[in-house]
Amino acid sequence: MKDLNLMSLSMLGALIGTYLIVAAILHIYLALALTTIAKKTKTPNAWLAWIPVANLYLMTQIADVPWWTLLIALIGGLIPFIGILIFAAIGIWWWWKIAEARNKPGWLSLLLLIPLVNLIVIGIIAWND
Repeated sequence: MKDLNLMSLSMLGALIGTYLIVAAILHIYLALALTTIAKKTKTPNAWLAWIPVANLYLMTQIADVPWWTLLIALIGGLIPFIGILIFAAIGIWWWWKIAEARNKPGWLSLLLLIPLVNLIVIGIIAWND
């Protein structure tokens, strides 16, 4: 029984470790992309891309939308079930405006709803001239 508990804890540790590594890689990728977008759109304070929540504020600046939409997104995200839809809808709207700021079609933001494709789309918005 003791060996089973140790094995379970080891597996849980490996799972958490893997999750943290993947999360760190995704954060670095998204921060690099957002920094690049901010620089290409001449948005000040591109370094905010590296700070959680502050990067959402940077997105409002790049998208040229009111800062208080960030408050709606954050408060809306706290509401069970519907909040996720509010947060996603506002995020898609921001990315639509960000794509347009980079002279890309806004409809690309709809592809952000597709897992893994969203990473490619963000890369296209950031690095494709």
